[in-house]
Amino acid sequence: MGRILLTRPEAGGAVSALVVFVFFAALAGGNGFLNATGTANWLNTAAELGIVAVSVGALMIGGEFDLSVGATVGAASICVGIATGGYGLSAWIGVLAAVVVALAVGAANGLIVARTGLPSFIVTLATMMMLLGLSLAVSIFATGSSNISANASGVPAAIFASSWNGFGVAIVWWVVLLLITAWVMTRTVFGNWVYATGGNEQAARLVGVPTNRVKIVLFMATSLSAAVTGIVQTLSLSNGNVTLGGAFIFQGIAAAVIGGVLLTGGYGSTWGTAFGAVTYGIISTGVLLLGWNADLTQLFIGALLLLAVLANHRLRGFVLGRG
Repeated sequence: MGRILLTRPEAGGAVSALVVFVFFAALAGGNGFLNATGTANWLNTAAELGIVAVSVGALMIGGEFDLSVGATVGAASICVGIATGGYGLSAWIGVLAAVVVALAVGAANGLIVARTGLPSFIVTLATMMMLLGLSLAVSIFATGSSNISANASGVPAAIFASSWNGFGVAIVWWVVLLLITAWVMTRTVFGNWVYATGGNEQAARLVGVPTNRVKIVLFMATSLSAAVTGIVQTLSLSNGNVTLGGAFIFQGIAAAVIGGVLLTGGYGSTWGTAFGAVTYGIISTGVLLLGWNADLTQLFIGALLLLAVLANHRLRGFVLGRG
């Protein structure tokens, strides 16, 4: 029974999350890591990353990458900022603009990758650079600044910017998107298509899987998730900024890999990606509460992420009889 559980793709991610939780609980428990505030901090961090990572993980299972998610977060942030802070319009206008822009970016990425066969790494790297430049230009043209005040009230504020005792609404968005994605990936034909496309695209196409359509949908879903993160962060912080999503460029991929998603595609799980996001949230909060030198934070996080990936690889190899 234990051997069967360990062969599941999310096993490594669960072990990683548990190990870092115990580690920081032991070191930072007296600094507030285990109280409600500490728990809220790492859950909020995990949720903000997890919203993006859920779709990034599904895209990677489908055999592709998206480096433009960070730029899409920033573009969504600017849309909301310009609408609410720049022109005093309803937050709904900014939200709608952010969603439209994100879907257009995702569709463009998907179409280019599907129709040309170019590596998604290169395509989305180019998209990231163009989108960052365009967002900055539009922001400065519309408001004279790349840093814009943003605000919302009523229903938009409740949906995108509310919190309860420190637990932000991003957690709710993450759980909802996590459940939907997990259901799609495990209970629908489309989910089977995703795994087939990532595992062997040529074979999948021969048996009738619409691989191009699968890729386009995955890219659009990834961009939409990035937009949700951008909207939530912007209205929660009351600030729109082009660089808001810079940290998500590789963190989403890291969360997916820690959670057991293979870089080669065709293998992984939504729940594993969630565990990867939790691992990152715990590390970020633990390092902060311990008061360690901020210059060493990323080094420490990177080292733990690498160890988690290596441990996951060795664990799967041992269970499958290769180690």
